[in-house]
Amino acid sequence: MPENDDPRWPSDDKDTSSTEPKGAEGNGESTAWLPMPGLAGGKTEELSVPKVTPESGWFQPVVEVEDEPDVPETPTPQWSAFAPVTPVEPKEPEEPKTLFVKPVQQQRQDEPDWDQFDRSARTPSRDPEPRPESPQEPQRQEPQRQEPRLEEPPPPSPQEPQRRPEQNRVEPPRPAPVPSASMHARPVRIEPAEERFDSEATVGMRQPEPPSEKPPAAETDTEAGPPPKPKKRKVLVITTVVVVLLLAGLGGAAAMPKVSNRLGLPWAPNAPKGDIPKPAGVTRVLHGPDVNGSGPTKEGLAAALKGPAGSADLGTLTGTVVDAATGDVLWDKNSATPLTPASTTKLLVVAAALLSLDHGTQISTKIVQGADPSTAILVAGGDPTLTSLPLGTDSPLYPGAAHVDDLVAQVKKASGGKISKVQLDASLFKGPTAAVGWDPEDTAAGNTYMAPVVPVMADGGRTDPKNDHSPRVANPAMALTQKIAGKLEAQAGGTATAPKDAKVLGEVKSQPLTEFANSLLQLSDNMLGDVLARQIALAKGAEPSFAGGATATMEVLKQAGFDLTGVQLNDGSGLSDQNKIPAKVLSEILTVAAAPDGQDPRTAKLRPMLAGLPVAGGSGTLEKRYSDPASAAGRGWVRGKTGTLSGVNTLAGVVLDTDGRMLVFALMSSGSDQNKGRAALDVVAATLHKCGCR
Repeated sequence: MPENDDPRWPSDDKDTSSTEPKGAEGNGESTAWLPMPGLAGGKTEELSVPKVTPESGWFQPVVEVEDEPDVPETPTPQWSAFAPVTPVEPKEPEEPKTLFVKPVQQQRQDEPDWDQFDRSARTPSRDPEPRPESPQEPQRQEPQRQEPRLEEPPPPSPQEPQRRPEQNRVEPPRPAPVPSASMHARPVRIEPAEERFDSEATVGMRQPEPPSEKPPAAETDTEAGPPPKPKKRKVLVITTVVVVLLLAGLGGAAAMPKVSNRLGLPWAPNAPKGDIPKPAGVTRVLHGPDVNGSGPTKEGLAAALKGPAGSADLGTLTGTVVDAATGDVLWDKNSATPLTPASTTKLLVVAAALLSLDHGTQISTKIVQGADPSTAILVAGGDPTLTSLPLGTDSPLYPGAAHVDDLVAQVKKASGGKISKVQLDASLFKGPTAAVGWDPEDTAAGNTYMAPVVPVMADGGRTDPKNDHSPRVANPAMALTQKIAGKLEAQAGGTATAPKDAKVLGEVKSQPLTEFANSLLQLSDNMLGDVLARQIALAKGAEPSFAGGATATMEVLKQAGFDLTGVQLNDGSGLSDQNKIPAKVLSEILTVAAAPDGQDPRTAKLRPMLAGLPVAGGSGTLEKRYSDPASAAGRGWVRGKTGTLSGVNTLAGVVLDTDGRMLVFALMSSGSDQNKGRAALDVVAATLHKCGCR
């Protein structure tokens, strides 16, 4: 027997089989003689069979062979639950031996016996007490038991040390069944090589299966069923079904219009019906307006504008249309008559600024040190575009504007944070803060059109730096002073005059003039119009006031060669209803700005004006216009400056006709309803785009 299969002897077991005669009974044991020929030279051996009772349990027989001479060992296949003993060929016949069958304590059916699978090392005896050694150890027979599945073995009894199976153990085949408690153990026939043969002495005992080349598979709790059928066919069927389903899904998807269109399949609804055209060359060069071809004729344009320009919704209409390439007047209707221009006044101010100032001019705002080093003075330079938005956030109203936080940060660094008082020097601008002809409501606190014109403020005096139509504050310069004082953790100390050559603690500058003018025209910003007129006055040495700004603007335009007959200006924003401008003055300024390059020396200076004009249906004050069917043709083609007051609607700008010819127009309506007058002007401008008018 394998050396690690030690018998389990109960502590109260007694072996008396060798002391009693054959067939005698006594002390619960009996000895039976069974013939076992061939075991030891054909002699019959005695087999001592213990008397078995239900209380005593069953024991596994163990065969022990007496010492024999050394014989070369021959490995024997492992096919039993017990590893066979190396066969030994005796040189001489041996005396008969007696096999003892010792009762084995019956175990629970759900308790796994890990000992019978452990072949790695000899296990210690499980006897709770030592027993006298017997010259002949009986062979042990383990009763058949069912192995539990997915369960931990029950804890060992106090008399039996716990044994843990190895992790990767191959479970051996189930041992041969053991007779029930009501039967006597039957003798087995063992040859010296421990081979077992069927004989009359082993009738009724289950013989082990012959060994196989593969290791025995683990036994299951239930009897093995018929051998499983090959799975090849099942896998093939499943694969076929999946492929069919995929093909069906792809076919269904390909039949859908969206999918077939995307993939460009032949049956797609948008598949080309003819041959695919050959690619055409593309020239990535922007071309300006057509200046060489023939433009519209006066007759053709007059016929096209007869209906739109005669609309009753326009009230009293004056206007003109000019061919920008030639300067020829193509259509005219009382264009020399001065009318209230409203916000188209800003075209004159922007033109004068572009003609008289460097296009990179920036307006400066400073904070200097007062007579007391702990006092800072905000010196207003005339920039209303300072933004209160945090650093890193560009103003949506005035792109590129300076930040108040930048100015404050410079002051903190220069002063070491020791500023306790902030004062305002707003002495740059002179005169009243409202112009002649303004409605008093236009400068009242909370209105959305205008704030008092002062030389410094944040976000044009608006309460919301991101909303062009947010209410304006009543005193924007003092509001900014208080804001800066709060950021410096100081007190606002009223007004003061900054000392000459005072130490500059911080300085920021506005966006360049061209960008400043762009914001002015896009938003039709009234504050920027009046502040820019004052900058022109400062550049010309005139008083920076409403009157001084108006005078300086007209002088610059006259010096540039423009005929200003009939022009009257009281402000730079056009809020004054006392302003008068003929339509031909507006068209003349725009014609020079739109003229071909090199034709007029003034054109280069005035050209940025066109970039600032709002686009019909796209930007600025024209963004929400040209949505009606009658004027929709002008969307994206018309660029113009709007003007609106009570009973006044004006529009002046440029448009490309269907031949790519640049046309300049100035349209002024007086005595018209605001909404109807605007819509009627849009139809006239859209008609200019639609017609070649030859």
